[in-house]
Amino acid sequence: MYGRTITLFASALLFSALVAGGPLYPPAGLDLSAVDTTTRPGDDFFQHSNGAWLDHIAIPADKPFITEAQRVRDLTEAQLHEIIDAAAAGVAHQPMTLEGKVGAFYKAFMNDPRREALGLRPIEPELGAVRGSKTRTQLAAIMGKSMAGFGGSLFAINIDADLKNTARYAVYLSQSGLSLPDRDYYLNPEFAKEKAALRDYAARLLTLAHWPAPQANANAILSLESRIAAASWTKAQQRDLPKTYNPYTPGDLQAFAPGFAWAEFLKGAGLGGKQRVIVSELSAFPQLAQIFADTSLDTLRAWAAYMTLDTAAPYLDRTFADARFAFRDQMLLGIKQRPERWKEGVKAVSGGDCLGGGECFGTLNWAVGQLYTARNFPAATKAGIQVLVAELMAAYHRRIEHLDWMGPETRAEALRKLDTYVVKVGYPDKPRDYSAVVVRDDDVVGNVRRAAAADWQFLVGRSDGSVDTSDWAMTPQTMDAYNGSLRDIVFPAAILQAPYFDINADPAVNYGGIGAIIGHELTHGFDDQGRTLDASGALRDWWTAADAAAFKERSGKLGAQYATYEPVAGLHIKPDLTMGENLADLGGVAIALDAYHASLHGVAAPVIDGLTGDQRFFRAYAQSWRGKGRDDYIRQLTTSDPHSYRKYRVNGVVRNIDAWYEAFNVQPSDKLYVEPEKRARIW
Repeated sequence: MYGRTITLFASALLFSALVAGGPLYPPAGLDLSAVDTTTRPGDDFFQHSNGAWLDHIAIPADKPFITEAQRVRDLTEAQLHEIIDAAAAGVAHQPMTLEGKVGAFYKAFMNDPRREALGLRPIEPELGAVRGSKTRTQLAAIMGKSMAGFGGSLFAINIDADLKNTARYAVYLSQSGLSLPDRDYYLNPEFAKEKAALRDYAARLLTLAHWPAPQANANAILSLESRIAAASWTKAQQRDLPKTYNPYTPGDLQAFAPGFAWAEFLKGAGLGGKQRVIVSELSAFPQLAQIFADTSLDTLRAWAAYMTLDTAAPYLDRTFADARFAFRDQMLLGIKQRPERWKEGVKAVSGGDCLGGGECFGTLNWAVGQLYTARNFPAATKAGIQVLVAELMAAYHRRIEHLDWMGPETRAEALRKLDTYVVKVGYPDKPRDYSAVVVRDDDVVGNVRRAAAADWQFLVGRSDGSVDTSDWAMTPQTMDAYNGSLRDIVFPAAILQAPYFDINADPAVNYGGIGAIIGHELTHGFDDQGRTLDASGALRDWWTAADAAAFKERSGKLGAQYATYEPVAGLHIKPDLTMGENLADLGGVAIALDAYHASLHGVAAPVIDGLTGDQRFFRAYAQSWRGKGRDDYIRQLTTSDPHSYRKYRVNGVVRNIDAWYEAFNVQPSDKLYVEPEKRARIW
């Protein structure tokens, strides 16, 4: 499988006739104006590579951060705006075509006078159901229905491949119910202002909705969510896949966690006939069910109303949307002002990157993806990235073959697993069918409700069948990539743009950019989570005890380094939360560098921009992560996100790679220097 590869040098020549123009930053593809020449590479490589850019770049008032990825997102957003705006021009009231439905959805969202005139009326069906609920059983059913629309629940449902029978789907249940980004926000005293802001936000929404005793109910909501937080698992605990696989029948679950009406909950979600569910946070479920049983009906109803309003607020009149922005964007992320309306509209239709909140459901995201790739994803890009993927796969194969800490039994299983990976590029082969989704140009809440229901029904409808291995979990317009449960590495069209992948750029720059991302995603199949899944995708421990111990020792060395990093004053990176991403960052760069060296076939890389090939590779990697964020955003990221803050995704990686020391003449006196025997060497 890996005997024959194509070099990117050859591919660049092959596609040069197909792609006009030069690299984004000529001649090599690096932004040399960004370099801070006053900082030694060995003291702070992130600052050295990006310092001049960081000095002059400003965080936009409507963003929590500014990054290179955000520049690509902005480009994608502009491309989407052009498509969606054109689709909305002259659209019918209730169109039947894919493009017409996208246009009508956007037109409905942008119709501010109608939203103001309607006020709260569009969400009254959901609020009325909550208001009229007389029992906890009825509220459990409403929570189940929220999987397909507005609202919230103490428990979430996901339908994905069964980790013990990967040819079939399974229903997974997990903890939920928190408005703030992480349980730490409720339990740690440094987040007191965020808790107070949540209470005020809940009171504001309930007041706008004319709910009884809004302030008293807001106090009760904060108390309820604090109890939920105390019972919930940490995000680090949730990363232990074997411990999160606990099959139950609904009847057995009722006996295990008796305070909650499980049968009605599943029935409300359209899953009433299921005879098997998988519980994730096992010890939390009885506690959460008891909290549900012990909480007064008035408080549960108020919480359900608040959650309904929170998820619907972006689509209601200005008072609701402004209240949500003030809490979720200004307070939690430090954003200064709301985005332009057209940007909100584009996100409402397309889903954006779906980073959180109500805009992540009830969109026409896959429909928009079809329109986007038809106009913005050239064949040359797909062919070029496939070349790179082949090179990275071959490099990882060679590295596994020669690992000095892995024994032959585990090595054979690892190579077998690597060989099963399928790489998906650009867009899904099977388009999503929107023919039955009704979209009207004057009914934004109804459009969201119907689109969300269609998305959920798509998952429920296939849940009894065989797993569709061609499936995608990320839309083409998403500026990201992932390693999925189907042993697939997925690179949406939006991320395959300069500077991450620039078909006209020097190969070293492409290997340091998208190459490191490809390597990153490959290694996720073998990190502290991925190594618990075998070549079939099944949950199984296929490592020998000795190899598992060696892996733990080496990854622990990396974790100890990351525990010392302090992105904002008083808050350190959590190595148990970020371990998988840290391992993938380190492995991705190591694999991409090997692939770059192999592509040279023994010929010395040319010196371009006064830099050697390895120097261009590492600079490209550092510049791909350039950016800065507001303190509130960095605090939220460090508390709840499995990714380390971007500065440490650069400095924390390069200081463990020998070739970086050689490329930049890093000395023991430099701040990032790590003695060779103390460097983390894993993949």
